[in-house]
Amino acid sequence: MFDKILIANRGEIACRVMETARAMGVRTVAVYSDADRGSKHVAMADEAYQIGHGPAPADSYLLGDEIIATAQKCGAQAIHPGYGFLSENPEFVDAVEAAGLTFIGPSADAIRAMGLKDAAKVLMEKAGVPVVPGYHGTNQDSEHLSGAADGIGYPVLIKAVAGGGGKGMRLVERAADFMEALESARSEAITAFGNPDVLVEKYIQQPRHIEIQVFGDGTHAVHLFERDCSLQRRHQKVIEEAPAPGMTQEMRAAMGQAGVRAAEAIGYKGAGTVEFIVDGSHGLRADGFWFMEMNTRLQVEHPVTEAITGVDLVEWQLRVAAGERLPKRQDDLTINGHAFEARLYAEDVPKGFLPATGTLTHLQFPAECRADSGVRAGDTISPWYDPMISKVIVHGPTRAVALARLSRALEGTQVGGTVTNLAFLGALAGHQGFARGEVDTGLIARDLDVLAAAPVVEPFHRVAAGMAALNLIEPMSDSGFTLWSSLRRVVTLSLQGEEFEVEVEVDGKDLQLWHIAGEKVIVSRRGESWIIGSRLMPDVTHSGGAITVFDGYGLAFDVVDPLDRDARAGGDTNVIEAPMPGLVKAVFAKAGQVVAEGDRLAVLEAMKMEHALLAARDGVVAEVLATSGDQVEAGAALVRLQDEGE
Repeated sequence: MFDKILIANRGEIACRVMETARAMGVRTVAVYSDADRGSKHVAMADEAYQIGHGPAPADSYLLGDEIIATAQKCGAQAIHPGYGFLSENPEFVDAVEAAGLTFIGPSADAIRAMGLKDAAKVLMEKAGVPVVPGYHGTNQDSEHLSGAADGIGYPVLIKAVAGGGGKGMRLVERAADFMEALESARSEAITAFGNPDVLVEKYIQQPRHIEIQVFGDGTHAVHLFERDCSLQRRHQKVIEEAPAPGMTQEMRAAMGQAGVRAAEAIGYKGAGTVEFIVDGSHGLRADGFWFMEMNTRLQVEHPVTEAITGVDLVEWQLRVAAGERLPKRQDDLTINGHAFEARLYAEDVPKGFLPATGTLTHLQFPAECRADSGVRAGDTISPWYDPMISKVIVHGPTRAVALARLSRALEGTQVGGTVTNLAFLGALAGHQGFARGEVDTGLIARDLDVLAAAPVVEPFHRVAAGMAALNLIEPMSDSGFTLWSSLRRVVTLSLQGEEFEVEVEVDGKDLQLWHIAGEKVIVSRRGESWIIGSRLMPDVTHSGGAITVFDGYGLAFDVVDPLDRDARAGGDTNVIEAPMPGLVKAVFAKAGQVVAEGDRLAVLEAMKMEHALLAARDGVVAEVLATSGDQVEAGAALVRLQDEGE
């Protein structure tokens, strides 16, 4: 076994690898960018070294030569790539091995074999693995691809051959839309992967995304059963589970054998995932699944497999990379119960799931769940990387029990300092169709209005926020609280852009009378607790002017400064601003151009995604204030429309 390994990654996966390495007595080395100097994974490691001279991945975590040199300098014997960044880069694997180090993962040849979706599909066909009907050829002429789509039959899916994570992927339902979708997919593929090539596949009407966890030692492989990742939004996984609901023993055996054939066909070593698209229109059938791609690395959702098998996949990675054979045979592996994983992100759901930044003022998870996180309270969600806060993982003896535990875990998760998708995850966990196992990749899109609905805010929540704003939860002598005399105070708060006033009469140390929009709410102290109306006051945090009430998955209020409100009232509503720090990828607007509401004026690249900035109304472009290639901060003016009176 290794004495010391370097983790060539950051955040949650770096911390995850360190936890297992520490349990195995293996010392760990972290690398970090400028933005991650004070991060959790740096604090966890035995040693840490800065890589590069900037926060961008290209200037830090993608500097393979510098990472290898650091490993050699510090005496690490192996490099664990985590996922993302260099994890599926065969040239990096070659360089690691040329330096006399061990790459904790598959061979460069295995990665190359599966790195391009079109070539991988040809290889899988030869290995006897079923593949989706489509065009996987080398002719990338636009007209040729359009003709191939006509031959396959609409709807079709355009996919970047070097893709992943839903990038470079477009659904096309009509021939008339093919060329525009192709151009868009190619543009995103070049940005994400540096490769514009695409393939075209038949789109399965009621698709389920089921994947097989495989593990090989370079000669033999086993599978650790399936995960269902069908609950997706824009091809991004949201909640994963294992095993798949409705799975039959016959289909599980067929999919498992296909996954093992795929792994053994390329001499696979380490943890990998073979992803299948499944036709769920008539239940799960052994002849109703097709190979999509193989991810030659550890997957984000690996904890649900660990939960149902009792296997630590990172431990297996280290053991096999150190020269051991497979720790278990296929017959030794069994399924125990059911597990779910929900991906908790800093993102603004009402604004179209826009990734968010911010400093975490509070972060707490229930003891009953496993929370794999790369951040702590006080850490900042950076615009340079994926905005994941944590993975919330639960296990239970049955799917129903596990899903109930997921709901409870999400209800008990507390995040302050940034907006999150926590309420959205909670709505999904409570979705009746999902509870019945009626899941496919279109579920979220069909019910998005309900799932992404704004939370119901009651006077109960507003009172709790007002108590925090006026320092009346734990009244102090300098707060204006006078023990035996009545005190009336008013504060203005805002929630989701809506401002409102709350007024309180304090009557002694144990009684408060609140006035909110014509309603009266009595608050009384019982022992050490406050009772608002008839309900126990929820947990509340107050940092600066931000207040988070931890009920309804966390409601973020702001204390309104009257001076700031007056200043904002005179602002220019015609300006299209950057919603977050990022790179201006493209600018389509030109001075004097007539635009309509919804027209795309610019594209901002941030947090590994492209974000279209649209005209909020009909009008005429007065000024274009940014050019392609500009790095801008949140709130930077990019385009200004003429005043409507001009």
